[in-house]
Amino acid sequence: MGKDQACANMPPSPPSKHQLDELIREINQWAITNGLTMYPPKFEANPSSASVSPVTVYPTPIPKKCYDEAVDIQPVFNELYARITQDMAHSDSFLHKETEAMALSDPEFTGRLWSLYLETSKIAANRKQALKLGIFRSDYLIDKKNDNDQIKQVEFNTVSVSFAGLSGKIDRLHTFLNKANKYDIKGPYYNESNMIVSESGFLLSKALAKAVESYKLQQKISASNDPIVAFIVQRNERNVFDQKILELNLLDKFNVKSIRLTFDDVHEKLFIDNETGKLYVKDSKQEIAVVYYRTGYTTTDYTSEKDWEARLFLEKSFAIKAPDLLTQLSGSKKIQQLLTDGNVLDKYTSTSEQKDSLLKTFVKIYPLDDTALGKEGKRLALTDPLKYVLKPQREGGGNNVYKENIPGFLKSIEERHWDAYILMELIEPELNKDNVILRDNKPYNEAIISELGIYGCILFDDKEVLVNEFSGSLLRSKFNTSNEGGVAAGFGCLDSIILY
Repeated sequence: MGKDQACANMPPSPPSKHQLDELIREINQWAITNGLTMYPPKFEANPSSASVSPVTVYPTPIPKKCYDEAVDIQPVFNELYARITQDMAHSDSFLHKETEAMALSDPEFTGRLWSLYLETSKIAANRKQALKLGIFRSDYLIDKKNDNDQIKQVEFNTVSVSFAGLSGKIDRLHTFLNKANKYDIKGPYYNESNMIVSESGFLLSKALAKAVESYKLQQKISASNDPIVAFIVQRNERNVFDQKILELNLLDKFNVKSIRLTFDDVHEKLFIDNETGKLYVKDSKQEIAVVYYRTGYTTTDYTSEKDWEARLFLEKSFAIKAPDLLTQLSGSKKIQQLLTDGNVLDKYTSTSEQKDSLLKTFVKIYPLDDTALGKEGKRLALTDPLKYVLKPQREGGGNNVYKENIPGFLKSIEERHWDAYILMELIEPELNKDNVILRDNKPYNEAIISELGIYGCILFDDKEVLVNEFSGSLLRSKFNTSNEGGVAAGFGCLDSIILY
């Protein structure tokens, strides 16, 4: 076996303690120098207390054919979810009615978002912003069933997709370690042409800038009065530096300014012009072209009625939303389940080739309602749960119920609430026993599994698509013993891709 072929499939031989200590030192120094960082829990009293993000020591091998398939299909997914969003706006549509039913089964979150949408639907047509910006991420595991590598979709994220900024950082860290002979003193260990360096931090900024440009053209705004982007963020946000990369790129690459606001700040710092519906910053009178949500994706982001009022206030404005309420709702687990039905998918795809390529990425997903498929889902959940995961309409990690825990969980809640969940077939990815996770400066050498994320951006209205692009990649890994995978939630780490 030649060196390049060997290197594509495995990291260097297990390092000695001295070699690993040297790698850890290099990783920490590179990460701090280049901003591969996040805040630790409870950092509020000391905003200078950033720490190195959890990372792997080595890149992780991913089959090239799987990576290429995920990249190629992303624009198809982008357009699919744009069409779903458009269809949900029609009160007589199938998905409108399905979302109404979903709102009833999950009143504390999906129901609240749906009620906000119904409130915004009362706004006069000339006060409504037609443009919508989808900043998406489709997450996959590579299924090893039948010895055939195949990407299988874990979920499709339509709101607050994270780590686009830090993804390129971890890729560059591993590229540096390889090029600087830190893995192998004899020379680069990996073939650099097989190492993926994501440009997602630039490409998401590019999409936001394109939305600002489209807003300016729509409103005939001169260059001397450039509108800005409002990042709506969580209180005490730990993942600030990932977001800051997008902010800095917006300014440095596209000359677009931005402002960071929590839901609290929305009430204090913004106002809407009564005649036009346009959104402004009170003190500076700066016009806001795009509202970009990095919060608002789960119940804990809404700590009081004031937070829901802030979301409604923003949604009623004329700014382009990334995403608006319907686009966010299109990413619900219920919609994901419905799309596994080829007859449903027929309504939202242009060709049989598109439909078939999408279906190939799906695993079996069951509702837990009173349909025939839902009754089968209930039976499997109670009698054969080891092959499945139970998922609610939530994002952010820590919400799913796995395998043997499913029957007891379902029996602990009233059956009328079961249809707020979907039952999803578990994917069987390959274990990687050769990598090392570095978290809080401690190395962990346990078997890991890796999740491939593909970013995509689409700017659209009811009549046309202005932008539809693949926008970079992300790899996150976690211990095989951990069911959840969120990095910020404490379950996983950032990783990079070496193709083979």
